[in-house]
Amino acid sequence: MSSHDHSAMTSLNRTVTLATVHCLTGCAVGEVLGLALGTAVGLSNTLTIVLAILLAFLFGYSFTVVPLLRSGLVLAVVLPLALASDTFSITVMEIVDNLIIVAIPGAMDAGLDDRLFWGSLAVALAIAFVAAWPVNRYLIARGRGHAVVHGFHGAHGSDEALPELRFGRLAVIGIGAVALTVGIGVVGALLAA
Repeated sequence: MSSHDHSAMTSLNRTVTLATVHCLTGCAVGEVLGLALGTAVGLSNTLTIVLAILLAFLFGYSFTVVPLLRSGLVLAVVLPLALASDTFSITVMEIVDNLIIVAIPGAMDAGLDDRLFWGSLAVALAIAFVAAWPVNRYLIARGRGHAVVHGFHGAHGSDEALPELRFGRLAVIGIGAVALTVGIGVVGALLAA
């Protein structure tokens, strides 16, 4: 391997790691908030998982949307970019994360003051990061996923060289991904009960 190839691979892996950390951050905020709220108010395990997944997608997408809006891009451009860049990563992260949480005995029934609650959440998020990393690498190496938005941070309203993204198609994929993830989370919670 030449030094140029090694440098390119190192750069790609760094980009993938940063993209996966970005995704993990948004997912973790939503996941922690959803699990904590569901546990605090006494929701069933199934409803708690659904709340956590919905909030993870909301925060995951918002961590992409807000900076792009602040850079001056319009919402009609930002929403398809967020859907294209984040959907698959969030989906993988949430499926893995929630299946691990429901698989750990007692984790869903642990209170907010219980180390099992926080420990299982930390382990699940760490494993979800590992699961999402190769997905992000595959997508970024092919100019997809987070690679779609990297050129637009700090774009200041310029929509030159915007990729052609079909919002309707991406919205259907995003809604389908949320539905699939919620469905898997519900089945996991019901099987664990």
